[in-house]
Amino acid sequence: MAPAVLIMTLVTFYPLINSFLISLRAWDLTKPQSGFPFIGLANYLHVLQDPAFWQSARITAIFVLGAVSIEITLGVALALLLNRDFKGKNLVRVIALVPWAIPAVVNGIMWKWILNPAYGALNGVLFSMGIIQNYIIWLGNPKTALFMCILADTWKETPFIMLLFLAALQTIPKDLYEAAMVDGCGSLQSLFRITLPLIRPTLFVALSLRTIWALKSFDLIYTLTAGGPAGGTSVIGYYTYLKAFVSLNLGRGAAVAYLMTLVIIILVILYQRALYREDINQ
Repeated sequence: MAPAVLIMTLVTFYPLINSFLISLRAWDLTKPQSGFPFIGLANYLHVLQDPAFWQSARITAIFVLGAVSIEITLGVALALLLNRDFKGKNLVRVIALVPWAIPAVVNGIMWKWILNPAYGALNGVLFSMGIIQNYIIWLGNPKTALFMCILADTWKETPFIMLLFLAALQTIPKDLYEAAMVDGCGSLQSLFRITLPLIRPTLFVALSLRTIWALKSFDLIYTLTAGGPAGGTSVIGYYTYLKAFVSLNLGRGAAVAYLMTLVIIILVILYQRALYREDINQ
């Protein structure tokens, strides 16, 4: 017990406490002669008064809302399809997991090639199908660049969501569906009255995990767009990187990280209240 407590203290609580203390100091590595004095909440106030922070917060909100909603919807749909009996379903399940196995950095580089305006596969396919008349610079416009970041994130993360829901679906007794069929319930009614209520705990886990991971997104953004063009894909994770490792102001970088942690805690509580509203009221 004692070694476990010591290890947890070293790897979890010490970094948390130390980084929080850094956020309360003027920890600017470009000014080591200042001695990193204690300045209270000044780093937090500076960040909250920075227009670039609110711009990154707005972009992050769009990215998280778009990516998580699409991934959850696609994940449930794919899990329902793969939960059916058909020939070769095990092979299809393995193939479906390939995108999730690819590292995020490799995923970003791969999509950068796909979206290249000169030789990218996306322009070639759309042009050959007659959908576009000219090759498009997908990452040259802030709106299309952000949409492509959402697309790349969806391609990589949806298999993991599908895997979670597929595991949950296989725990539902088939007797429930047979009884519902006898009572005259159609497929849609079975989905809303049996499937979705019984996979609610998995939905909570999937929503929480994907929201946390999407809010922390950095590697995909860094490799695909580097926050551009014109800051159009500068999510909070990239803004934190700029503050902490480009400007070398660790105090402000830590302050941004703790503000993001607070937002994550609030969102997870809201998810819990929304999905378990009936249990809370009882």
